[in-house]
Order: sequence, then C-alpha cells, then structure tokens
Amino acid sequence: MRLLIVEDERRLALSLARGLSAEGFAVDVVHDGKEGLHRAGEGTYDLIVLDIMLPGMNGYRVCAALRAAGDETPVLMLTAKDGEYDEAEGLDTGADDYLTKPFSYVVLLARVRALLRRRTRGARTVLQLGALCVDPGTRRVCVGERDVEVTAKEFAVLEHLAVRAGDVVSKSDILEHVWDFAYEGDVNIVEVYVSALRRKLGAGWIATVRGAGYRLVDAGA
Repeated sequence: MRLLIVEDERRLALSLARGLSAEGFAVDVVHDGKEGLHRAGEGTYDLIVLDIMLPGMNGYRVCAALRAAGDETPVLMLTAKDGEYDEAEGLDTGADDYLTKPFSYVVLLARVRALLRRRTRGARTVLQLGALCVDPGTRRVCVGERDVEVTAKEFAVLEHLAVRAGDVVSKSDILEHVWDFAYEGDVNIVEVYVSALRRKLGAGWIATVRGAGYRLVDAGA
C-alpha cells in the first residue's frame, strides 16, 4: 500500500518513512502543505499522514481541500497541539484520526493499520486465486493449507499482483506502487522479489510476459 507523509520536521518525517517502509509500505514524503495537497491530488494513496503546522498551507486547510475535491483517502493528523478543540477542528475538516506529538511509533503504526482496515471493511479484504490466499488485513499468505512466510516487501509485491490477478503488471507499475517515488535504483530489483516469491509459492503462480511484465495466474488451473 502507498502512503503519503506531509511533515515539515524532516528528521521525524524520515524516521516515519523508514519505519513504514520496513513494514512493506511504499512511502512518499513532502515537507510543505501546498506540495502535500498537490502530491495527494495527483497520486494514488491509501492513506495520508498529515501534520497540522505546515509551511505554505496548514494541515486543516489541506484536509478540507481534499475533502472538498471528493478525495476520501484516510487522513491521520499529527500535531504538537493538544486539546479537545484542536482535535475536534481536525476531525471536522474531514480527518479520520488524530495523534498528538510526541507519540510512540508503535501507536502510529497501529493507527495506520486500523485506518487501512477500516477503509477496506465491507470490500474484498482477502484476495484469492485458486488455492492461493493473500490477506492484507493479517498479512498472511497461504497456498492451500500451507502457510507461506514472506517478507514485508515480498508481501507488497504479491498483494499488488493479486489485486490485478490475471492482468499483466509491468515492472515500472510494481515499482511505482511498492517502492517510493524517489527510488532511483535498478528496475530489476523487481525480478529479485518475484524470484523469491516463486521459490516460496511454488511453480506456476507468477508468469513472465516477455517484454511486458508479470501475471499472477492459478497454478492449479
């Protein structure tokens, strides 16, 4: 899943980005309210972590502008302020949750996951193709009765393929959704993770479409 962090405290933003990336999320970071609104409008994000006290445009205005434009992406607001009025103002502008600094990273991660689960509630949360099950809520992968242990990044790659099961997904598309926009490494990193998934899942699940990308298929069909 893809997250946007809009936070002007650069050390905090970097720390959050590193932690969330280690959990398998693709994370983009900006440090200005106007840039955050622009990035949120042009990108496809599953959740936005939004500071209130931002240069250019504060978090209240950013959130209100997103909601006015019909953007229902979950927003977790961060602030150094504390008080019922501040929290109420944030929620009134359309934020989904509120976290006061200083906060525990463990608590932030739990709030992020809760918001993502809430967003998918009532939708198809478990992705299934034949005997293969991919559960974004529990991050569990199984083939039939066999549990498959995968890393956070492997899960993110597999989930993206599972969401589009049967379709050809290019390497660049996987990079865009699983890695962050600033990634400038070798595009062939995708091959490394696909190879690892093939070893763990077993033969036949991930097909290579030469010159185009990969397709998740039912190995038992």
